Amino acid sequence: MREPDFLSRRRWLSTAAASLGAAALPAFAQRRSTRIVVPFAPGGGNDVLARQMAYGLNDSLGYGMIVENKAGAGGNLGTEMVVRAPADGSIFLLGHTGTVSINPSLYPGLKFNASTDLQPVAMFASSALLLVVPAASPARNVAQLAELLRRRSGELNYASSGSGTGGHLTGEMFAHALGAKAIHVPYKGTAPSLTDLVGGNVDFSFGVIPAAMALVKAGKLRALAVTGAKRQPQLPDVPTVAESGVPALADFESSLTYGVLAPKGTTQETVATLGRDILKVAASGSFQSRLEVEGAVPLLGDSRQYAARIRQESSKWAAVIKASGATA
Repeated sequence: MREPDFLSRRRWLSTAAASLGAAALPAFAQRRSTRIVVPFAPGGGNDVLARQMAYGLNDSLGYGMIVENKAGAGGNLGTEMVVRAPADGSIFLLGHTGTVSINPSLYPGLKFNASTDLQPVAMFASSALLLVVPAASPARNVAQLAELLRRRSGELNYASSGSGTGGHLTGEMFAHALGAKAIHVPYKGTAPSLTDLVGGNVDFSFGVIPAAMALVKAGKLRALAVTGAKRQPQLPDVPTVAESGVPALADFESSLTYGVLAPKGTTQETVATLGRDILKVAASGSFQSRLEVEGAVPLLGDSRQYAARIRQESSKWAAVIKASGATA
């Protein structure tokens, strides 16, 4: 039995609309599963930012991007997975300073180098860390902590969420700048590191802003400074480390850069198209509101600018690791 003409027209219009929608997407985004790999467990800052970016690409631009977590070895497992993947536009990496610029120097036995074996697509955010001490600490500002660290060099310890993290290397850079030694105590995540800090089992920490600030507001920790070049919009009354008045820390700056990278050999068309769309999402008010919740700020740059940033950060952290003797 022949279907009525209006049903035929409706089916034709529906098919045509779907075809036009698919055609509007770049070729690599028309495949069934385009993945962005997060080399850490679900729930952390990297994971949240990746999911917000994927949501923006999917919701406003029609991508079919999914997020896949591949945790392990300080982010190296997931990173290597993308390094070894086909350069066909089906897989990308949520990169940040730790996995891209720190790990190649911190893990000398790696069979790959994320800073050179991946193709930068775009960078979209940066985050500083928060220097915190227990509420009962005698150090009420950076200068007092610096004096305490110098006087008791090799005795004070600091917590981080794990070896090779931004908190670990920032602590090494801080102590080295002061000509002192501090004992690094790595934990399996942010929560246990800050819990021990609250309990007074460690002396200070460079923690991620949202988690550390919640304990500051609860009166359990004291915030001394942020590690970025500028004060954080979320914490306008908290000075930077460089503002402490300690000459040795006048140029101190530590921040983490977030971006997206692709396997080496990915076509320039794919890189340019995805990079443009990432920056479009990152410039939106809704995405930037989410950044603020995560203690981050916008840092927008295309493939070329992200590559320059990676080279700069790789050189900086390699020097810190060599000078401090830091290991994973």
